[in-house]
Amino acid sequence: MEPAMKLYAISDLHVGEQANKQALAALPTYPNDWLILAGDIGETTDHFHYAFSLLSQRFKQLLWVPGNHDLWTLPSQLSGHDEVRGEAKYHQLVALCRDYGVLTPEDPYILWPGAEKSVLLAPLFLLYDYSFRPDDIPLEQVVSWAEEKKMACADEDLLYPDPYPSRSAWCEARCRLTEKRLQQVPSSTSLILINHFPLHESLVRLYRIPRFSPWCGTRYTHDWHRRFPVSVVVSGHLHMRATDYRDGVRFEEVSLGYSAQWARNKGIEGYLRQILPEPQGPRPRDAGPIWHM
Repeated sequence: MEPAMKLYAISDLHVGEQANKQALAALPTYPNDWLILAGDIGETTDHFHYAFSLLSQRFKQLLWVPGNHDLWTLPSQLSGHDEVRGEAKYHQLVALCRDYGVLTPEDPYILWPGAEKSVLLAPLFLLYDYSFRPDDIPLEQVVSWAEEKKMACADEDLLYPDPYPSRSAWCEARCRLTEKRLQQVPSSTSLILINHFPLHESLVRLYRIPRFSPWCGTRYTHDWHRRFPVSVVVSGHLHMRATDYRDGVRFEEVSLGYSAQWARNKGIEGYLRQILPEPQGPRPRDAGPIWHM
């Protein structure tokens, strides 16, 4: 009997790091399975070509959502009228994905072919709006509040929001667009939401760098797992691998991270998270994190 088709997920490959790049090249082949790439493949189109040229040959289908590193425009890439930044950078990456047959947030949500019931895979592109901050910190003071503890985010210099006036405005536009799409999904359908940034603030557990939270998502999405027929939410960004449950919905943080944050002897295959079929075991209504080391 042919083995069941599987849906895997991983994020934050950061192939700009040599150890990550080499480990990706050593990844085995999964010819019948699909792979979600939940953002932060790298910082340049060369990083994307490298990753997609390998992974498109090793999985039956790839799905990608953008991470903040993916959207960076580095100083070396700024050359007057030739610069590609902001929304234009995103659409450049979408076009690159299509060259490799990779599904993106700009494609229709796709029916997962490996399940008997109707399961839709929904790649999302949602940013952050600094709302993951203490309620007593005004928006205009959030960056200086983080800097008080020597915390900064390179997005402030490298992730351009053009043509939007701010990253917050871009985030709001993406949230409203996505919300309308999700409202069209029948309630009888099971949704798997895929986004780079967490959709729920309670999942942002940055014990060593708590003031990095403003760059980690938006409160706009805090109830989406209840409002829509969601069974699983996949995200990355935090470099804190875990499985959580909120209101009976499974939340998977699937990041690999920088080379110091994962064990080389496990290889990248040791960090592929199986999303479907759902891992066996009790499904708690709500629980603390199950950490993946």
